Parts: sequence; C-alpha cells; structure tokens
Amino acid sequence: MQFKVSSSALNSRLATASKVLASKNSMPILDCFLIEVCENGQLNITASDSEKCLITSVPLLEQYGSGKFCVLAKTILESIREIPEQPITIDLNENTFELNGKHSSGQFSLMALNADSYPAPRVVTEGNTLNLTSDILISGINNSLFATANDEVRMVMNGIYFDIKTDQLIFASTDGRKLVKNIVYKLQPGFEGSFILPKKVATILKSILSRDESNIKIEYTKDRATISTEDITLHFSLIEGKYPNYNAVIPTSNPYRAVIDRQAFASALKRVSVCCNKSSGLVKLRLEHNNLILSGQDNEHSTRAEDHLVCDYSNNSISIGFSCQLLIEICNILDSENIILELADPSRPGLVHPGQEKDGEELIMLLMPMRVDD
Repeated sequence: MQFKVSSSALNSRLATASKVLASKNSMPILDCFLIEVCENGQLNITASDSEKCLITSVPLLEQYGSGKFCVLAKTILESIREIPEQPITIDLNENTFELNGKHSSGQFSLMALNADSYPAPRVVTEGNTLNLTSDILISGINNSLFATANDEVRMVMNGIYFDIKTDQLIFASTDGRKLVKNIVYKLQPGFEGSFILPKKVATILKSILSRDESNIKIEYTKDRATISTEDITLHFSLIEGKYPNYNAVIPTSNPYRAVIDRQAFASALKRVSVCCNKSSGLVKLRLEHNNLILSGQDNEHSTRAEDHLVCDYSNNSISIGFSCQLLIEICNILDSENIILELADPSRPGLVHPGQEKDGEELIMLLMPMRVDD
C-alpha cells in the first residue's frame, strides 16, 4: 500500500488529532494514531483516549491500494513536523509492517502496528441533533469556559451547560463564585433539550475549530455526543446529572449601573493587582459620581495601591469587593469598547455586560462579592 500526501496538510491533521491523546493510557495501542487509507482518496486519522475519539481527514494526492495501520503518535509527529511543504510518499510493507516515507531531501523509516486491536469509537445513534455555525460555538465556549469548575464532588459544574430552547440557545457555566449566561437569540433550534459539555472537550474544540462560519452538527443522547464538521468528527462522553438553576442567582434589580472603558479598567486592575493581598486577590471598587476608585492592599507586605477612572455613573456612592484576577479575566474575554457594571448592594452578586452586545446575543457575567473591611 502506498500513498502521497501534502506534508503540511498531514502535519496539520496529525497535530489536530493529537489534542485528544492522553499522557498515560490503559491500552498501549492508544499511544498510536490509527491511519486509514480509504478508497475514496481520503486519509483518515483517528486518535483516542478511550473517553474521547477524534477522527480527521486529509485528501490524498495519489494512492495505490487501501487499508489501515497504527503508528506511534509521537514518532510520526516528530518525523513529519520539520518537513517543509511538499508531497511525501509513504509506503507500507503489509508483511513486515515497515513504514517508509520519502520526501525531496530525505526519507524516514518507522514500524507500524496492526490496526485490529484499535478500539472502535462509540457512535451516537438515535439522538437529538443541534445544528449551528462554528462562530456561535466558539464564541459560546470562549465566553463560558473560564467559569467552569474543577469539582470532584459536583461533576456537573465541570462543564458548559447547553440549555436548548425552541427559539434560542443558552450557554451557561458556573463554579459557585462566578457565572456566565450567554443567550443566542439568532439560533432557533425548534426543540428543547440540554446537555453538559465537559471542560476538556470544550478546550479541545476551542483549539481546533476556526471562526469560518462553517456548519457544525452536534448529535447527543443522555451520556454521549458527537460533534461533526466537514473534516473533523469528535465522539465523547457527556457529564451526566442535573445542572443547577443558574437563573436563580442572577439578581434582576440592579439600581447601581456604571459604564466603564474596558481597556482602561483592565489596565487599572493590573496596576492595582500588584499590591492586592496575594491569597484573596481582593480589589475594592468605589463608585461615585462619574468616578470609579480601585484600591488594593496587602497588610502583610505593607503594600497599597489606588487608581481612579472616569466612568458614566450618576447614582449614590457604593463600595464593593471582587477578585481582581477574575475581573481582569472578564475584561480579557469581552471585546466591546465599554463594559457595563451593575450592582444591587455590596452583599449581592455583581453583573458585567458588554457595552455593545453582538447582534442576536446577550451576555451576562456574574461575580460573587468579597467582604471588604472598611
């Protein structure tokens, strides 16, 4: 069996597939890629860690025969990575399983393995189907991922909740200290359902998908899901359980409302963070007429910082404490010119919105307050 393929295309697809590989596997064969030369002129590359299985494809330039084999992922990645763009001819001796690659400036020889022991993916059958664009999915993941938890007891918190309504899709995530609710009105699925996307899978999708408005299909049951694009298919397990009522903790009456320049706010937070208490990261925000005062201190190291920002605010004065690092993260995630900070009182959660919402979307980020000692 012999085939010819673009070196850069092959390297790109191998790198994509490697995102699901685990550092330690219970089955040695999972340290390998499954390579399948198909009769339709496609090369399929499969990688798995037993919980997740990613299949991606690359078109072949030429082929003689078809079949499949396994090869150690690390070895083939390192063999291909530094080859500049050019056709590579790869030949498999099906008797000895010797794999030979030839390119314009040299060649390499590896040992392949029989593919019969490679586990087949668990495919979703008779599930619900959600169709959306990659732009919507990536945006929802980017907005929600930072609020997911690492909780060994409440496993449902360790992922992004897809709350599917007939006329909208809601991405939600929370770890108890922060919460994200991202509503996409422009997507109207036409049915109701829900599932929890694991954080690890969300991280993989964030790294391999592009914002090219391509169509994405998500098929899911109560415990499994498959996400498919034109050249990538990802099978994985879902987090099972009942997600908490995220709407219950979002305050609906917030009389204190300030419009703040996002970049100026982020810069001020970074300056003040240097002097914040290293264990708590507490920053105190005080809103006065068209003025925001940020202050942080660390009594143990005798450090203190204060910064003033002009903002749009016309209500009574109010002071509240938040995690400085979480506010910085929110500023980095949002891409609007301004942010809107809404407060009810110093003991209730604060809400952050983008000053300019994306068309057909609404984004709410919630932070639990921290105690401020006057």
